[in-house]
Amino acid sequence: MTKVLVLGGTRFFGKKLVEQWIREHADVTILTRGLTSDPFGSSVKRLQADRTDKEALKTALGDLKFDIVYDNICYTQQEAEEAVELFAGRTSKYIVTSSLSVYPFGETSITESDFDPYTYPVPEQYAANADYAEGKRLVEAVLFQKASFQVNAVRFPIVLGQDDYTRRLHFHVEHIQAGQPLGIPNPNAVISFINSDEAASFLLWLGRSSLVGPVNACSKGEITPEQIVALISEAAGKQAVVANETEDIHMSPFGVPASWHMNTIKADTAGFTFQQLNDWLPALIFKLVQ
Repeated sequence: MTKVLVLGGTRFFGKKLVEQWIREHADVTILTRGLTSDPFGSSVKRLQADRTDKEALKTALGDLKFDIVYDNICYTQQEAEEAVELFAGRTSKYIVTSSLSVYPFGETSITESDFDPYTYPVPEQYAANADYAEGKRLVEAVLFQKASFQVNAVRFPIVLGQDDYTRRLHFHVEHIQAGQPLGIPNPNAVISFINSDEAASFLLWLGRSSLVGPVNACSKGEITPEQIVALISEAAGKQAVVANETEDIHMSPFGVPASWHMNTIKADTAGFTFQQLNDWLPALIFKLVQ
């Protein structure tokens, strides 16, 4: 029986990942701060600790070992350095959720080689005040350069779903339905997306795969903010009010300055089949509008 530990498994695609491993009859443990309830009942074991408290995390882990560790909540160099130490000898496979944010914007389709975590400089002291993108770059760099166990970094784009607690697609639906302006600086930027079910399925598949290193994961096909707005307007029967600039509270979470989309040939070649974006995004938009 596969022994799985999930850090960040009580909401969004982390929750769906746990549900999928339960269906596979795995021995699943989740580690949380104990602040969010979960629906798993006796199907999982639970450890309680704050992910940012090294000593509490060490105590919670005790002498446990796992076949696969999923870390969906590693955001800083310090957390990655501590994971290298804490999970040495505890697992042979460590899968960290990374992000499209490690890459620069650009018109060409991004491949894994466009950011190399194996050579990216790691500060001797923990980087102070690093933003989200730099934090993820340093997380990858630390893990790939220092870990004694196998590491995968899954570079997801924006993940969408009815259960998205950040409500990024909901934001657009609600603004259009209310007749509020949407600030979109580059409506024609080409962007990748993935849905929460597919993100969880990919993480499950990767846990069983021999694939190593960083890997891009997104649905097939791209879309622009302008096209997303058009889909919502059609579903809602209401014209959107779009502007290049608005007050900050009305600026779109999809308001990127330039195109930002990924190539998935590495995962494709290894055997994973991604969904077509058009097969799920219009249906999701319809559900949110309703």
